[in-house]
Amino acid sequence: MERDRDTSGGPSAVALKGVTKEFRSGHSWIRVLDRLDLTVARGEFAAVRGPSGSGKSTLLALIAGLERPTSGEVLLFGEAIQGLSEGALARIRRDRVGFVFQSFQLLGNLTARENVQLPLEIAEHPSPRRRADELLAAVGLADRFHHYPSQLSGGEQQRVAVARAFVGEPALLLADEPTGNLDAASGAVILELLTSLRERFGTTLVLVTHSDAVAARADRCVTLRAGRVDRDEAAP
Repeated sequence: MERDRDTSGGPSAVALKGVTKEFRSGHSWIRVLDRLDLTVARGEFAAVRGPSGSGKSTLLALIAGLERPTSGEVLLFGEAIQGLSEGALARIRRDRVGFVFQSFQLLGNLTARENVQLPLEIAEHPSPRRRADELLAAVGLADRFHHYPSQLSGGEQQRVAVARAFVGEPALLLADEPTGNLDAASGAVILELLTSLRERFGTTLVLVTHSDAVAARADRCVTLRAGRVDRDEAAP
């Protein structure tokens, strides 16, 4: 097994080594990431920024094993994942990785409780309803268990999505513009929930954002440009 170490001596949560990702466009290839190196320590909150087309969402997809690199290595908690089967990658996502998206990605025919409960049922958790209710209460939706997404505001829908992401206590959370569709007040609530739950569960958080306010809450801010790390510095 390939290993990459963080400062504690254990494997880093995320390590990308010389990662290139290309996509075919007609008769040519577009290079989205170009020999990128990046390490995120366990428990760290890393914000990823950069202009459109710099490779931010592709980076998250590679970390999640939803895309495979054209070349280079992607390691999660010391394990190289680029050569794993789809089944093995699905199990890693189920057991160790949570997701929050800009567009909420809730199932419209399920209630808030059922949306949060679903990943627990897939993982055969012994008490999925109780656990779902605990997380919905933790995000301030104790009175909205039975509401469908269409009956919730945008901020409330994203709170359901945050509860769903943390319900399995993931070791790693990947968030793609989680406040991008929200007004400033709702976005501030979501950011506070992400940071407080991340601290509660010791989760590593990698978050793509265009927001100065969001980036300022991170431990570290990584800026991508033309598929490479342009800046990597402690957040302001």
